Amino acid sequence: MDSIEYLWKDRKRRLGLPLSFTRYSLSEDRLFCEVGLFNLKADEVLLYRVRDLELTMTLGQRIFGVGTVCVHSSDKSIPHLDLKNIKRPREVKELIHQHVEAAKDKRRMRTTELMGTGREAGDLCDMEDVDDEDIE
Repeated sequence: MDSIEYLWKDRKRRLGLPLSFTRYSLSEDRLFCEVGLFNLKADEVLLYRVRDLELTMTLGQRIFGVGTVCVHSSDKSIPHLDLKNIKRPREVKELIHQHVEAAKDKRRMRTTELMGTGREAGDLCDMEDVDDEDIE
């Protein structure tokens, strides 16, 4: 019996129909991707590790009412996960975004972007790495 309560489920679609063995699902704290019929590969990304979400909809996808949500994370095993050809991709992206923010708030995780320190935006550093010249 499945003990995980899913907030959203879908399959990768072909011509708008769920004719695929790729299944996606979202729980309160994780995003899942399962691929396969006989040999199953299951991946998951913890939502607090999601860094960015991207939506792409080609003309063909728009015709069939599907799109691709790209999930960029700090997970070392799955830094990039594409939810390909899913229904209502804008709503799914927003749903994932809301739960990513809730997961980060729950863990009290907030990253700050350092501006003007000569580092890439979004890089994290310890305060001991910052020289007195960097603080003004």
